[in-house]
Amino acid sequence: MTNSKPSADELARATFRKSSFSGAQNECVEVARVRSWACVRDSKRDGGPVLSVTRSAFATLTDAVRNGEM
Repeated sequence: MTNSKPSADELARATFRKSSFSGAQNECVEVARVRSWACVRDSKRDGGPVLSVTRSAFATLTDAVRNGEM
């Protein structure tokens, strides 16, 4: 069994959320969990492209940002 990336239908139904630190501004990224994927998009372009990465890869990225490595 393969774990294919989320389909357009799955992404359309996904609940994207953004950081509470962004406040009322719309200059942030939004993240949704779809199966074993973390899906990231620009909050200003909700119909725009979505970057889908494994949740473990996303955790590695956020840890690196949090630790000042990026």
